[in-house]
Amino acid sequence: MFASSAPEEYDCILMDIQMPVMDGYRAAEAIRALGRRDAKTVPILALTANAFASDIGKAHCAGMNDHVAKPIEVERFMETLQRWIR
Repeated sequence: MFASSAPEEYDCILMDIQMPVMDGYRAAEAIRALGRRDAKTVPILALTANAFASDIGKAHCAGMNDHVAKPIEVERFMETLQRWIR
């Protein structure tokens, strides 16, 4: 959806890690590899039940900006959104 959107249309991408066709890590890498300026700067937040330090590191290595563990704590989620969306 991001690839077919207008530039700067998205303020943030909430990325599930476990998806049927392409996992969130590969999807984030694909977004970052797009040839458009906002693909390098749009915040991508991992939403996943995988909350080990290695999972957080893997999300960052794939180009994600932050990690929110499931079950989602609304207050922490809102703080994370506020940190990345201006």
